[in-house]
Amino acid sequence: MAPVHTSKAEILFLPQSSELRFLPEGPTALGEGKFSWVAIQHGPESKIGSLNIFDVATGQNTTYPLPGRPGFAKPTSNPNKFIVGCERQLGIFDIRDSSWTTLADGIDEDVENTIINDGTLYANNIVFGTKDLEFKTPKAGLYLYRGSDQKLIRLRNDQICSNGKDVVDLGDGGLSLLDIDSPTKKVVRYRIDIESGELTDCKTLIDLGDLPAVPDGMICTPDEQSIIISFYNPNPAEFGETRQYSLLTGDLERVWLTPDSPQATCPLLLEVAPGEIKLIITTAVEYMSIEQQKSAVSAGGIFVADSGFPTAPSSPAYPLKVLA
Repeated sequence: MAPVHTSKAEILFLPQSSELRFLPEGPTALGEGKFSWVAIQHGPESKIGSLNIFDVATGQNTTYPLPGRPGFAKPTSNPNKFIVGCERQLGIFDIRDSSWTTLADGIDEDVENTIINDGTLYANNIVFGTKDLEFKTPKAGLYLYRGSDQKLIRLRNDQICSNGKDVVDLGDGGLSLLDIDSPTKKVVRYRIDIESGELTDCKTLIDLGDLPAVPDGMICTPDEQSIIISFYNPNPAEFGETRQYSLLTGDLERVWLTPDSPQATCPLLLEVAPGEIKLIITTAVEYMSIEQQKSAVSAGGIFVADSGFPTAPSSPAYPLKVLA
């Protein structure tokens, strides 16, 4: 087997505030050279977070406080509005006046101590999950917000920490949902029928149980033949890892390291200039001891690395016209 290519990422942005370094996740392309990301919560006891927009060319980060802890934020057809999963609501957040319009609430209403976590767009639909805040009980939901009738559908109710996900057409008929429930350390594929609101045929694609770190955020490569996963390592380590795996064979294809920041959370392939595709990686300080933070001096930073790809995946925006 050929050696796996390994490279080091570099710091792109290291927030000055501990609030923004605590738990950055969900980088999402906003066009050439710009991306959004969420600070899920502004500290271990905080009940609020923020939406952030970063400009690669200027190095400027703009922060928009949210009315709770966000799990994800995705762009819409209006550049001033984002669709956000926050606490137990799905809504539209307007960065101009910080207004919030609720689309769906009552999420996980029959269980306690969960909030919305990761999510993905597919056409006018959103698939997202929740997480148990204690990270131990299989009670978190996996949901479809169906754009055709603006209906919230619970697909599963037995996840622990619903993380990386994508809806793709793998060329074998119908749609597939790639999903990570982090504590299982498995990447699974479901058949997803959006019209009926059902998941079927769960299959494990990649078992990562031999790794000390936990798989967190995930994206597909532009050809949808591989996935890139960021790994959250709660143990002291010299670096974090973001890894690329083949969806066809499960083989490890490439590794990007985040020096002095072992808790990598999410990847993004971003076109920073015409034909120049970089890998963006968010990392977190979350729950590191003071001793760990002394060695993990770049924890909570956002990293950038050469991606090796000539193009970036499409970056969908949620069509607000379906909500009219």
